[in-house]
Amino acid sequence: MNKITVSVELSEFSPGEMTPLYKDLVEKAKEAIKGSYSPYSNYPVGAAVLLSDNTIILGSNQENAAYPSGLCAERTALFYSSSQYPLEKIKAIAVTVARSSEEYPFPCGSCLQVISEYQSKQNHPIDIILIHPDKDSVLLAKGVENLLPFAFKKQHLSNT
Repeated sequence: MNKITVSVELSEFSPGEMTPLYKDLVEKAKEAIKGSYSPYSNYPVGAAVLLSDNTIILGSNQENAAYPSGLCAERTALFYSSSQYPLEKIKAIAVTVARSSEEYPFPCGSCLQVISEYQSKQNHPIDIILIHPDKDSVLLAKGVENLLPFAFKKQHLSNT
């Protein structure tokens, strides 16, 4: 048996090390939490998407009593971005949560798969910024493959 090792790379930044645009994106993700409708999980999430024209789109999680009819903050922002600004590339997405936990707020598998699709569509990596509510630093993944190394892609589909 051979072992195969897959590695990912995340960078940790303090606010002073971020560009002004990324600082603004982080603040907008925190603001987006205000729009969260999360009465079932009590886990408010905010996301902010930075487009190539420097427009920032906000999204928050939207729950529904009829699971799984709700939608995560990341996909809310990504789908809105794509539908309203179809010609703009997605440069980055920032994600944060309202309540503390030991972990950074990593996007779920469905959200990572959607980020992967947009990254493939635009043929350009999307930075993913993870904001912990109690830490004075953020994590940065340069491209979705650093959080989802085995994404399902259109190449996996058969055209028969």
